[in-house]
Amino acid sequence: TWRLPQGGRNSRGKAIINMIPIESGVSVAAIMPVDAEEANWDNLQILFSTSTGDVRRNALSDFTNVKSNGKIAMKLPPLTTLVGARICSDINDVLLTTSKGKAIRFPVTDVRVFKGRDSIGVRGIKLSKKDFVVSMAIIANVESTSEERYAYFKRRRSMLGEDSVIEQPLMSVTENDVSISDHRFQELADQEEWILTITSAGFGKRSSAHEYRASSRGGQGISAANLGRRDDTIISSIPVEEDDQIMLVTSTGQSIRCSVSGVSRQSRTASGVTVFNTKDGEKVVSVALVAENNDADIET
Repeated sequence: TWRLPQGGRNSRGKAIINMIPIESGVSVAAIMPVDAEEANWDNLQILFSTSTGDVRRNALSDFTNVKSNGKIAMKLPPLTTLVGARICSDINDVLLTTSKGKAIRFPVTDVRVFKGRDSIGVRGIKLSKKDFVVSMAIIANVESTSEERYAYFKRRRSMLGEDSVIEQPLMSVTENDVSISDHRFQELADQEEWILTITSAGFGKRSSAHEYRASSRGGQGISAANLGRRDDTIISSIPVEEDDQIMLVTSTGQSIRCSVSGVSRQSRTASGVTVFNTKDGEKVVSVALVAENNDADIET
């Protein structure tokens, strides 16, 4: 990354084709920092996802020797694009989110480790007509039952008053029968991750990853947001921390940088709050986490 030029906020930068030998019309789909020692690459994998809902897992060591002219990572069919590539291990889950507001979470181990690099893999999510995957996230695998999640959210709502999806337990029990110990409640709280969802109309929210129950890959998924607003679609769903910052860019070239803590916590099926006031005909097209934490230029 030291080869990348530094520039101001308004500078155009340098054309990526001058640094990476890519063909005309091809764009970068994923940037994946690798901070693990190469000696440990055999214990890690790369998970790829496509816009058509397919996923593939390869050993990270398959990409040890990458020449200056690149290496084929996946041969994509026409009209199919690469959505993401992330490092993972057997203790992770993958979360796929679609443009029309569906999401599916399943264990990484549901996808076998492929030996080749030509295949697009196996089905991760079954898509409805004209829908496509917009985001892939790698999150921690958390073993919990529907009863525990129900009790956890019920107790947290009474304590903090936060909105959350309380799903009825699968077992035939009454609401009063469902409880959770102090130890287990704290355990789930410590394991909790937060998923930031941003839509093209500029709305956003943070939802607990516990609300995205794990299932088998290949299903239709569950609701990730209420998209009742006209022409609204999901742009991205990514794991975030309380002190993170995000940068949103619109179709007209406008950008805004704000703190994640300024985006309210809402349920998985909520609509979200306004993060970016878009104009008529303007849409949010890109969302990125900002690495440095500099409060001087934050707009809230």
